Amino acid sequence: MINKVILVGNVGIDPEVRAIESGVKVARVRLATTERIFNRQTNESTEHTEWHTVILWRGLADVVDRFVRKGSQLYIEGSLRTREWMDKENQKRYTTEIIASDMKLLGKRSDNPAGGQSAGQGGYQPQGGVQGGYAAPASQTGGYAQPAAQPVQPAAAPVVPPAEDPDDLPF
Repeated sequence: MINKVILVGNVGIDPEVRAIESGVKVARVRLATTERIFNRQTNESTEHTEWHTVILWRGLADVVDRFVRKGSQLYIEGSLRTREWMDKENQKRYTTEIIASDMKLLGKRSDNPAGGQSAGQGGYQPQGGVQGGYAAPASQTGGYAQPAAQPVQPAAAPVVPPAEDPDDLPF
């Protein structure tokens, strides 16, 4: 059985981040996805916005706490969970949420209302370290620095299979 959700949307309100009794961080994000539908008969376009509650734990919750604000664009992968709870009138209620297993911050750094440095397009960085060999000097705030010069190595000669190889297919 498969239970997988992929969403790309905008954060509707600032995330709620808290630590549970054991000290583990948990974040709750309200994410809006908008679907545009074009009616060819009337030549009109309508929009339908769906609101999703996304729950993020531990390291992902820490990234949300540091970088995600209202208006941030996110890519979320996770699974659906429905839980039941009792309201103030002792009525049984059900809530369906997305439990995130992966999150990536989308958009440009300048689009991030949290300001400062962000995890950027690379998504969650567990060690909070340098990604892809790029590093910012201590005096620079925000933006990317130039990558360190890498020695150029000649490309290895391609391996040419023998002409009689039956697995040498053109596709």
